[in-house]
Amino acid sequence: MRLNSAFPRFTRLLVGGFLLLWVETGLGAGLALTLLPEDNPEVRANIQAYLGEIQPRNTREMRRYSRFARGEISKALEALGYYQYQLQLQVIEGDPATLEVRVEPGERVLLGQVSLGLEGEALQQADFTLPSGRLVSGHPLNHSDYEAAKRHFRNQALSYGYFASRFTRQELLVDPDAGVADVFLHFDSGPRYRLGEVTFQQQGSLDEDFLQTFVGFVAGMPYSSQQLSQLSRDLRESGYFEEVFVDADPDRADDNLHLPVDVSLKAREPRTLNLGLGFSTDTGPRASANWVEHWVNEQGLRRGVDAQISQPEQTLGGWYEFPLDPPMTDKLRVSSDITREVYDDQESRRYGASLQWFYKHANGWERVLSLRGEREEYYVGEDRGATWLTLPGLSYGFLQTDRRIDPTQGYRLQVDMEGSRESILADVDIFQLRLMARGLVTLLDRHRLLARLRLGATATNEFERVPLSMRFFAGGDQSLRGYDYQELSPLGDDGRQIGGRYLMTTGVEYQWVVNSSWRLAVFADGGNAVAEPQELKEPKWGVGFGIRWVSPVGPLRLDLAESLDDELGGTRLHLTLGPEI
Repeated sequence: MRLNSAFPRFTRLLVGGFLLLWVETGLGAGLALTLLPEDNPEVRANIQAYLGEIQPRNTREMRRYSRFARGEISKALEALGYYQYQLQLQVIEGDPATLEVRVEPGERVLLGQVSLGLEGEALQQADFTLPSGRLVSGHPLNHSDYEAAKRHFRNQALSYGYFASRFTRQELLVDPDAGVADVFLHFDSGPRYRLGEVTFQQQGSLDEDFLQTFVGFVAGMPYSSQQLSQLSRDLRESGYFEEVFVDADPDRADDNLHLPVDVSLKAREPRTLNLGLGFSTDTGPRASANWVEHWVNEQGLRRGVDAQISQPEQTLGGWYEFPLDPPMTDKLRVSSDITREVYDDQESRRYGASLQWFYKHANGWERVLSLRGEREEYYVGEDRGATWLTLPGLSYGFLQTDRRIDPTQGYRLQVDMEGSRESILADVDIFQLRLMARGLVTLLDRHRLLARLRLGATATNEFERVPLSMRFFAGGDQSLRGYDYQELSPLGDDGRQIGGRYLMTTGVEYQWVVNSSWRLAVFADGGNAVAEPQELKEPKWGVGFGIRWVSPVGPLRLDLAESLDDELGGTRLHLTLGPEI
């Protein structure tokens, strides 16, 4: 049944809907598209992609445009393998005018013979693969699949250094009448080029031998764009440079196909000073200052000074950092600091120095071996004293996220242990183990679930001589919401908090994403700091709700929490800023 322009438009729509033969949808101003005999979302989307947004036009302009539209629609159909189509275009006069398009795609062309071939040196390389996907005999023809297969060959060749590669045959033979298309893609990789010597051109004063420690390959290795990308990334992330450019031009290869690698470097400012202000309901307002000299000598030695001040805690420290080989994963840091901490009737003064060896494993785990010496003068409850500790320690940490500032998926794991022996430059025997885990998952774009767990345990034969900084307390923004900062711990004979040997805190939070900037949250936190492990079987609990604003430096969290304990805690407002994992 054919309908012509003599029928009013609403009549045509009514008849088409009644017969369930036509589905009509506008694709921009002045365009109506009808597919016969049924709607095809893939065809409709491709036509829209080829035509783009249709602007309002008068009748004369629309008639000129219709000739262009006919060609683009034909391309859109043939790109999907529809060569046996019928296409009608009609301009409905007006200002703006309407272009009515009726398309009957017809039968789709199917793939017949598919021949994919590889020759050359790449044939011996296991990870140089043939295209996989929809180029299979009997599948519908889609030109994008054919182009993707060609890109697959070319991209691999560029990535692995087959710069003389070529197609010995690349044909897509379509027989519209027979409804069959044959594909022939034969690729000759040619020889594989090699990485040559790396030379540095720098605006700075770092030693050439030191710069060579960033190079993770040796001259003569088979070319790999991944190796060059890793070199560029390591130099950028080193903290020494403002600009990094790595170049390996195939036209400069020698007779042995070795490519010289040129690296241009622009040094960053040698010194930086960062000042910061912050606030949390645990510690109130705080200020920080950080001064760093990014290289002290040609070997990349760094040094810096850090200071932080808030109502309960003031810290001043300095450090030197020595890059090792390779500097991307290994470094030594020597530091010293002075800390004063006062909260309620607890006070601690610490004077310490430490040596730390940082190493990052290939699997992403970061290891820190440390040796810390510290004198701490403290009073907490009825315990007063001054303790010297020599503490060797070992830490392992792992962080996996999809984004740095505001991730949607990820987790963090941290394990820390350290201890001292009274017989080895210490006043008391201590062994302490701390575990931390955080996780975040986002479901269906709008539903975020966060979970966290923190555990701690201390073994000692003289707990009264354990300094305040190594005792456990719970409560506050980052611990148990609904309780004040460090409100939860065992009490001494005088009823004052003395800190615990054991710690467990956990929390679960659900967030509903309102939009890209705002989220609503409900949560439950539990745990305690106790003297005996069996007391952890009866944790304290807090529940509440909050709002999240995603700032440029991380989520700002405002929570209203209520403790579920009759004697401790209460209704508390918590405000924090920073990453959620």
